[in-house]
Amino acid sequence: MKKYLNLFDFSQEVNYKTEILSGLTVALALVPEAVAFALIAGLDPLIGLYAAFVMGLVTSIFGGRPGMISGATGAVAVVIAALAISHGPEYIFACVILAGLLQVLAGVLKLGKLMRLVPHPVVFGFVNGLAIIIFMAQLPQFQNASGDWLTGSSLYIMLGLVGLTMLIMWGLPKLTKAFPSGLAGILVVFGLVYFFQIDTKTVGDIAPIQGDFPWPKIPQVPFTLEMLQIIFPYALIMAGVGLIESLLTLNIIDEITETRGRGNKEAVAQGAANILSGFTGGMGGCAMIGQSLINISSGARARLSGIVAAIMLLVFIMFGAGLIEQLPMAALTGIMIMVAIGTFEWASLRTFGKMPKWDLFVLVLVTLITVFLHNLALAVLIGVVIAALVFAYENAKRIRARKHVDADGVKHYEIYGPLFFGSVQVFSEKFDPLNDPEEIIIDFMESRVVDMSAIEALNRITERYAKLGKKVHLRHLSPDCRKRLNKADEIIEVNVIEDPTYKVMADFE
Repeated sequence: MKKYLNLFDFSQEVNYKTEILSGLTVALALVPEAVAFALIAGLDPLIGLYAAFVMGLVTSIFGGRPGMISGATGAVAVVIAALAISHGPEYIFACVILAGLLQVLAGVLKLGKLMRLVPHPVVFGFVNGLAIIIFMAQLPQFQNASGDWLTGSSLYIMLGLVGLTMLIMWGLPKLTKAFPSGLAGILVVFGLVYFFQIDTKTVGDIAPIQGDFPWPKIPQVPFTLEMLQIIFPYALIMAGVGLIESLLTLNIIDEITETRGRGNKEAVAQGAANILSGFTGGMGGCAMIGQSLINISSGARARLSGIVAAIMLLVFIMFGAGLIEQLPMAALTGIMIMVAIGTFEWASLRTFGKMPKWDLFVLVLVTLITVFLHNLALAVLIGVVIAALVFAYENAKRIRARKHVDADGVKHYEIYGPLFFGSVQVFSEKFDPLNDPEEIIIDFMESRVVDMSAIEALNRITERYAKLGKKVHLRHLSPDCRKRLNKADEIIEVNVIEDPTYKVMADFE
């Protein structure tokens, strides 16, 4: 049964059965994740569950990527853990609100387009790191309350139920896609545990999830400059981590579904969700790549699945806690392990030895930082910086000059390659003012003056020739370049007929 759903300016074909069942599967998977992340941050489990409900609902309705799931995440939990320990949950709520405001501002300023600057090796490293984190987060399920690894029958039961869930998730789609394989795995394992009275860890063993409706309230913090100074650094990092993880997840879902999301709209929605989360006693969050992939792999493509997941999560909290607490953790663990396997970019392993060594270095470094520091923003930032420096270094070597002297005794320097901060030294070494004739022409037809470092290099070259009483002609410079040439004006002559019209980036203004 397929129909069209018009929801908040977004019209698309919706398979109601698939969307509802996918949403239910995601809701069940959200419970242990939200509880675990709240505990990581040192907060009450309900604070994580409320965040998952609010984040999921707001971003599903207003976000820029239908089918993507948001909620409480480990990346955010790690950021706010220290603040939770030192100042308590009320400061967390204020921090989440401020982080949301920063994210809305980023969306309004259209900073989402900056994600275009993230190279593919960084995305591979980010995805692989997250896959490893998702897998490692499941390992505690194989430990008892004392932190010791399970042994004997307890271990075998856990492994058997996890394996059965994974087998169902792998095999059912090969037979039919009419029913989400994740939900089928949960129901089968729950049925086995319930009817055969199998003794295994359940959701209730982690923490109770019974709660009321999250009514809005103002965080109980002093509204002072001192309070703002305390929460601002955490809010800034949280906003950055949340946007990076959300926009990278958006790009991944875009590739899988072969559609295109709207990054700036998603940034505004993430910010609005965090603001509301802070006012309703939630820990905030961002897009969740694991739950998003569960949703997409179940066939969901519209906003309805995320809305259903959020609403069902609230229903679980308010009315179904007793039933949900009986769900075997083995089923949810099996789902998340399959998500980790599906998240990992196995194709990246085949590129070892084929991709450039610097790309390989960036991929591995981003993966390691993501896994060991759990700081996604830092991992992506370092990866982008290294990739940018490598790009600058490689392009710096591309600058070259073809030289010849014409019949009139004028020496021509035809410049090839970009002139920017990385190539100015090599550019300057191309010239020989002492031995050059009285008149030279520097032609930029096949080059481009990129930044202010390049402008300064041109000023220095013309000064060197000016001191020797020699005349310089600069051809094919943009009007923007000519205006910035503030030295040796008397000896510079430019070709104004064929000049390009590009702009120079003013990196010193």
